[in-house]
Amino acid sequence: MRVLVIGAGNMGLTYSEGMATSSMLNRKKLMIHDLSAELIEMLRKKPEFDVYEKLEDCLPMADVVFLGVKPYHADALMEKMKPMVNDQQIFVSLMAGVTIQHIQNGLEIKKVVRTMPNLPAKVGRGVTSYTESKEISRVELLMIRNLLDTTGESIRVKNEEFINKSTGISGSGPAYVFYFMQSMLEAAKKMGFSDNDSKVLVSTTFEGAIKLFKESDLTPTTWMDRVASKGGTTRAALDSMDENNVEELIKEAAFAAFNRAVELGEE
Repeated sequence: MRVLVIGAGNMGLTYSEGMATSSMLNRKKLMIHDLSAELIEMLRKKPEFDVYEKLEDCLPMADVVFLGVKPYHADALMEKMKPMVNDQQIFVSLMAGVTIQHIQNGLEIKKVVRTMPNLPAKVGRGVTSYTESKEISRVELLMIRNLLDTTGESIRVKNEEFINKSTGISGSGPAYVFYFMQSMLEAAKKMGFSDNDSKVLVSTTFEGAIKLFKESDLTPTTWMDRVASKGGTTRAALDSMDENNVEELIKEAAFAAFNRAVELGEE
């Protein structure tokens, strides 16, 4: 199987690096295409890639094509690709807000998988939601899932509405976590901790809390109750968050990202 990634930006390169060592490639190098001379020079130093400057030299050979460009480049790219594609190829979109039908119409093909990746894929801890057009077979879908899983975990969702919903939870979600972390870092430094000690305190606390949650059947609410004794320090912090409506504000932020993803798909 020959896999091609078009676009070597953050997500394109992340998935390229994950898939390059997959046994599904049957020892064939992953093909990657980009227009940036600087990126091409960097990519050519990586022995796991076959790097291409011209689409016509790689696109016709590919069985699976990952589209990793920015959404606003999608139409121009598809217009360029259209004469070189065939209806047996599978196109996997990493582009936010670009619908399956838009890709099908733009390339005049049928086999499309739309995904919503997230940034932790860069360290092999990502989660990718995906859904497919009806022309994708079960065998093909399993193959795509195995490729997506090279960067973490994947979740099949039943339709594109849930791709947009995933944007509000997992796609944009790392930024919410970083927002919370930044606030805790600033609080720690304001209390007098050094930059390094603040980073250790905050990052290790997050890692530990996540490990506790993932390795048990307890809900976050149950864990909060276990940590927060009546009249204690943790309860004071949680009461402050409740009084300031933090929970509802976080929900509103997630829905704001979801609603924007819907808007992007309609533009």
